Amino acid sequence: MSHPYRDRVLALAGLLQALAQVRQIAETGQSSQAQMQTALDSVFRIDAPDTDAVFGGAEALRVGLNQLRETLARGNRDEALGRLALAVLQLERRFLRQRPLTDRVQTGLRQIAPRAEQLGSTHPDVIRDLARLYADTLSTLRPRVMVQGNPHYLGQASVVAEIRALLLAALRAAVLWRQLGGSLWDFVFARRQMAAALDTLPR
Repeated sequence: MSHPYRDRVLALAGLLQALAQVRQIAETGQSSQAQMQTALDSVFRIDAPDTDAVFGGAEALRVGLNQLRETLARGNRDEALGRLALAVLQLERRFLRQRPLTDRVQTGLRQIAPRAEQLGSTHPDVIRDLARLYADTLSTLRPRVMVQGNPHYLGQASVVAEIRALLLAALRAAVLWRQLGGSLWDFVFARRQMAAALDTLPR
C-alpha cells in the first residue's frame, strides 16, 4: 500500500527539481539534459493516469527528492531556491483564480504538444514556444516571479527561454501538488509524514 503523502512528495520534488535547473541555468548558462526533459515532458502530460506518469517515474526525480529531504531535515540552506519555490506556489494560487488565463495556458499547451511529440520537449523550437506561452500568460500576473543569476547569461535569449519554460514546468508541479491536497501547512504539521513518504522513494 502506498504512503498517503507519496504523490504530494513527488509533486514537490518535481517543483524543486525544475527550479534547481532554473537556478543552475541562471548562474552558469548550463542545464542537465535529463532533468530538463523530465520537467518539460511533464508539462504536456496533462491527462496522465497518476503522479508517477507525469514525471516519467520516481527515479527521474532523484535530485528533487533529495533536495526535499535536505529541506525537511536541515532547513532550506539554498535560500534563493526556497524563495523561488515560494514565489511559484504563490503564483499557482493567483493563476488558478484566473479561469480565462488557465484556459489560455491549456489551449497553448495543446497547440504546442504536436511539435513536442515530433521534435522532443527540449528542442529549441519547443522551448521557445513554451517560453512565449509563459511570457504571454503567467508573466502578466503580479508580482512576477523574479529569477536572479549571472547577468551575462540572463541577457541571452536562449537562457531566458529555458528559464521561462522551466517555470511553466514548476507551475505544473505546483498545480498538481495542490490538486493532491498539498498545502503550505504540510511543512508545519506534516513534516514527519512527508519524511516517511520520502523513505519509500529513490535516493
